[in-house]
Amino acid sequence: MSSPEKSARYGALDTLRGICLLSMIAFHGMYDLVDILGFPVPWLHDMPGYLWQQSICWTFILLSGFCLSLSRRPVRHGLILVGCGGMITLVTYFLMPSELIQYGVLTLLGLSALLLTLLRYLSRRFSLRIPAPVGLAISLILLFLTRNLSRGSLFFDRPILMPEFLYQTDLLAVLGFYSPTFYSADYFPMLPWFFLYCTGYFLWKLLSPKEKITDRLRPGIHPLSFLGRHSLLIYLLHQPILLGIFMLFMRA
Repeated sequence: MSSPEKSARYGALDTLRGICLLSMIAFHGMYDLVDILGFPVPWLHDMPGYLWQQSICWTFILLSGFCLSLSRRPVRHGLILVGCGGMITLVTYFLMPSELIQYGVLTLLGLSALLLTLLRYLSRRFSLRIPAPVGLAISLILLFLTRNLSRGSLFFDRPILMPEFLYQTDLLAVLGFYSPTFYSADYFPMLPWFFLYCTGYFLWKLLSPKEKITDRLRPGIHPLSFLGRHSLLIYLLHQPILLGIFMLFMRA
């Protein structure tokens, strides 16, 4: 696992993930200061903060879909992510109910890995091969069409309103349909975000074999690539560490 060959594999992807991870930690640090500790930073909830947050989400989801083909055990990987997402829900429910996280980004990534793995299996089973450019185009179109689904409509030139009964319960919140009483501090439903995950998957498929070999041999930038290789563990630990540091400073 620590051989030179394996440590050098796709170092550029690990570096990108590490950069995104640092950006996420900085954003969550600002979020903790503003929403939990009450520091006044008005721009965080305005367009600059929104664009910062979206840049992190889009990069993480795209990279996760991009790397699915590199996973040796995608089902195991997906189940681990879903389990970690469920653990975060339980922890926030009992310890920080005001910051409850339901169907957060880890749950999205885990379910997306499982669903796309199933679709890949079915496509092989029934010999239904989707060319990468076609899959990429379909993913982008569906991402665009479903981006306002949680707000009650499919997006065309004139939005098509969805049936109201879909938004009277939280049973379908994982898909993007939820009631007015639903709350989550970090919410990433399958629709539309699964299609962004698929976009990353088909972007990888667009690379030629030569480009894939080149990417495999390209070294990463330490320590960013180290962070990228351990992104799940860091994701799980960074918030407790940040809150602990802030609490120590507040008491000092």
